[in-house]
Amino acid sequence: MFNKILIANRGEIACRVMETAQKMGVFCVAVYSDADASAKHVQMADEALHIGSSAPAESYLKGDVIIQAALDTGAQAIHPGYGFLSENPDFVDAVEAAGLTFIGPSADAIRKMGLKDAAKVLMEQAGVPVVPGYHGDNQDPEHLAGAAETIGYPVLIKAVAGGGGKGMRLVEKPEDFQSALDSARGEAKTAFGNDAVLVEKFVSKPRHIEVQVFGDGTHAVHLFERDCSLQRRHQKVIEEAPAPGMTAEMRQAMGQAGVRAAEAIGYKGAGTVEFIVDASDGLRADRFWFMEMNTRLQVEHPVTEAITGVDLAEWQLRVAAGESLPRQQDDLSINGHAFEARLYAEDVPKGFLPATGTLTHLKFPKECRADSGVRAGDTISPWYDPMIAKVVVHGPTRAVALESLHRTLHQTEVAGTVTNLAFLGALTRHSGFASGDVDTGLIGRDLDDLVQEAGASNASAVAAAMTALCLNEAGPEMGFTLWAPLHRAVQLLRDGDVVDLDVQVEGPKRQIWEVEGAQLIAQRRGAGWIIDGTAMPNVVQAGSQVTVFDDYGQVFEVVDPLDRDASAAGDTNVIEAPMPGLVKAVFTSAGQAVKEGDRLAILEAMKMEHSLLAARDGVVAEVLADAGAQVEAGAALVRLQED
Repeated sequence: MFNKILIANRGEIACRVMETAQKMGVFCVAVYSDADASAKHVQMADEALHIGSSAPAESYLKGDVIIQAALDTGAQAIHPGYGFLSENPDFVDAVEAAGLTFIGPSADAIRKMGLKDAAKVLMEQAGVPVVPGYHGDNQDPEHLAGAAETIGYPVLIKAVAGGGGKGMRLVEKPEDFQSALDSARGEAKTAFGNDAVLVEKFVSKPRHIEVQVFGDGTHAVHLFERDCSLQRRHQKVIEEAPAPGMTAEMRQAMGQAGVRAAEAIGYKGAGTVEFIVDASDGLRADRFWFMEMNTRLQVEHPVTEAITGVDLAEWQLRVAAGESLPRQQDDLSINGHAFEARLYAEDVPKGFLPATGTLTHLKFPKECRADSGVRAGDTISPWYDPMIAKVVVHGPTRAVALESLHRTLHQTEVAGTVTNLAFLGALTRHSGFASGDVDTGLIGRDLDDLVQEAGASNASAVAAAMTALCLNEAGPEMGFTLWAPLHRAVQLLRDGDVVDLDVQVEGPKRQIWEVEGAQLIAQRRGAGWIIDGTAMPNVVQAGSQVTVFDDYGQVFEVVDPLDRDASAAGDTNVIEAPMPGLVKAVFTSAGQAVKEGDRLAILEAMKMEHSLLAARDGVVAEVLADAGAQVEAGAALVRLQED
């Protein structure tokens, strides 16, 4: 076994690998950028080296610097985590050329699976079912359009070097093919430096089911399947294992296909073989097809660990160190059911816009597994993926595990940034998801219902006001001034709306509140308060912001009565940056006439591109930022002439 390894990654995956490695007695070296100087993975490591500035291209993607860091610290191997350099075969070659071990598959295996079109040809040869489509080299638009006609609409255009939904477009009729092709190619070129595409049959009721495989370079086993069908814009939201409705016949067929795929390329380490499944007639052994193979540990690997009792990171280290597979296929079995929910800093009502902010409070229930790379006090940076945590639960049955997930999400406490916590909670109560009737279009169909914001209750407003006025603290003199009962008024802001509250404190154990014309009684019982007959939820305050942990977190702002009103409406003629980021492109100039919805600029932030659109018809007065500029949230980018 290795004595010391370097982890060429950051965030929750770096922390997760360290937890296992350190339990095995292996010393861990972390690398970090300027933005991550005090990050959790740096604090956890036995040793840490600075490798560059905040931009990934200037730090975590600098393979030569990372390899030198490993050599300088005496590390014997490099674990890539996922993302960044994990599926870069040139990096693997460089690691091995430096005399180090890459904890993962060979460069040859990564190259064989790196391009979707070549991988599908290879899988066909290995006897793995492949979805009907065109995966050839001819990229002429007319040829691709003809292939789409042959396959039959609807079809998917997919970047051959794609991932994460980038470079992917659904085309439902021939007249839309060319514009979709242009759009997919442009996005693929930006994201991967390769605009080649393939065309595939679109499955009408698709499920995304993947098989976890593990190989030693010659032989492979599978650790059963995960269902990742609950997706938004081709990105996974909640994953589970095993797949609901899975039959023994189909599980065996998919598992064997996964093993054939791994053994066909001499795969070593942890990998995932992803399949698209036609669920229009239930799960059938002849209705699944190979999509791609991810030659690394997956984000959702904890659900597989939960149902198999296997530590996949430990297996990675052992096999990379030259040991044989820890278990054979007959030694592996499924125990119960597991879910993983991806908790992100993002503004769901605003189109799942990635968010930044300092986490003033972060707490998870003890009953769950929460893989996280951040702590209270850490900042969600615009430089990296805005994931806060992966929340994982396990139960004896799917129904029990789903109820556990619902309860866990409801008890999770996050303050300091907006999150998708309420959205995840809404999904746990979706009738189709609860029954296991899922497909990749579920969220899109029911999005409006899933993103409805719950209004804060009067009790939540009282809890916030009590905390802001320090009236939730115990003490015999609390609530009295000059020997008379205390009477106070306070204003709170909730989503821009003013909430007026008035309180009459009758003693240390009783308060009468008036909220928007309604009366509520707060009474102290033991160590806590009862508001309107219900136990007061947990509350935290940071500055003027108060978060009440009711209904996934209700945020209030305390209005300072000495502050003048500075909330006048902003200039609707100005297109602003919704978050800190890099201006990737500007498509307009002064004097140009634009229509509502025209794309004026692209902002790159948190590994995603965001199109900034004209809010109305008009004429551009001036362009205030050039392509290549780094801007802060709220920065003016384009101004339209006054109406």
